[in-house]
Amino acid sequence: MSENIPESWRAALAPVLQSPEARRLGGWLTREEAAGKVVYPPRGQRLRALELTPLDQVRAVILGQDPYHGPGQAHGLCFSVPEGVRTPPSLVNIYKELRDDLGVEIPPHGNLEHWAKQGVLLLNTCLTVEAGRAGSHAGKGWEAITDAAVAAVAAREEPSVFILWGSHARNKALKVPELARNERHLILTSPHPSPLSAHGGFFGSKPFSKANGFLEAQGRGRIDW
Repeated sequence: MSENIPESWRAALAPVLQSPEARRLGGWLTREEAAGKVVYPPRGQRLRALELTPLDQVRAVILGQDPYHGPGQAHGLCFSVPEGVRTPPSLVNIYKELRDDLGVEIPPHGNLEHWAKQGVLLLNTCLTVEAGRAGSHAGKGWEAITDAAVAAVAAREEPSVFILWGSHARNKALKVPELARNERHLILTSPHPSPLSAHGGFFGSKPFSKANGFLEAQGRGRIDW
């Protein structure tokens, strides 16, 4: 892989990064780009979630599926887009739930870096995607790396909150043995915030207040969502 793993994550991810699967992923991505295919997010942003949220500072984990596949949208954080880019529908619904849950005014942008800098790991299952082709990099090797990241958080003694929206996030997280054996973390599940499913139980699930209540009770403070 051409991306540099942030220092705080290196020990936890080293075994999987040295695996044949990870080497195949790096070679495959290089060939895809050499063939002229556009890959999002651009190089240098693909590990942004790990860069902004060091392992020893993780307090909450939100799992997405793969990056946005439109121009200028993906910047390495699940559900997030850079300022100046239209807020995607799922994030619009996340903001609505945040407003109803904690009374937070809906932001004028979709950039969630302020969450990441407070210990919210905004991690997609796949960290790249081909332009215009949702899910196109599934099964190419990213899953082993992001599973290892989830396992590293679950293995820590400090209690964290895992916010799992939709069946994909729930299935990914709970197949990680360290989380399946969970004894100290809070796991919050609900339908996905997509317009197709948000009214089936995402709205009203109050993940933000539940996360803060748990973190405060564990002496880990509140997240300023």
